Amino acid sequence: MTKSDIQKTRIENKLPVAREGLPFIIPGVVITALLGYSGMVSAAIFIGLMTLFTIYFFRDPDRAGNAGDNGVLSPADGTIIDIRHLEDVSNSLGRPALKVSIFMSVFNVHVNRIPIKGRISGIKYNQGKFLSANLDKASEQNENNRITIETLNGTRIVFTQIAGLIARRIVCWIKENDNVDAGQRFGLIRFGSRVDIYLPPETRINVRMKERVRAGETIIGYLP
Repeated sequence: MTKSDIQKTRIENKLPVAREGLPFIIPGVVITALLGYSGMVSAAIFIGLMTLFTIYFFRDPDRAGNAGDNGVLSPADGTIIDIRHLEDVSNSLGRPALKVSIFMSVFNVHVNRIPIKGRISGIKYNQGKFLSANLDKASEQNENNRITIETLNGTRIVFTQIAGLIARRIVCWIKENDNVDAGQRFGLIRFGSRVDIYLPPETRINVRMKERVRAGETIIGYLP
């Protein structure tokens, strides 16, 4: 199976869990069964519960959001922890922008989704720290993967996968020049993290602070 085929199976996943979870889930099931068969009941229960949580963490439900032509879908499940105007052009969008930050706890679905239909014009992975993802400085200092997309009418937005205190692996299944659809899977971050999205300043925001959002379903805002 080629790398392209592997990426396609992730994006078009038909399993109830993300395939990146299988290397954790399958050994957990096997070890639980072996411990139970050996009569080590307490250990089997402990490993079994850990395996159940791993299955829960890597769950990958189907989503079918519809934001229309100018709606921007949430790229992540989680809670809105920051909405701010950025006048400094050194931000990820390279011009004044609206920044919306979504914190993903270990209890959220961690599969990320494309916010709007368009073409991937840039992907840049940056090494960094592993500060708690709910801190403001995590946006700039933590390990992250920055993705730029150009919409069908030429509008550019940026969304960034950011590793957190526990997260140590950012996964991205798309590549530059891919044509992508709103709501399609594009990656995940393991074990608690954050996603920031940078929008044109004229965007009409459709969410509020502390609101819970769902990747591929909740409309973050509407482009001008």
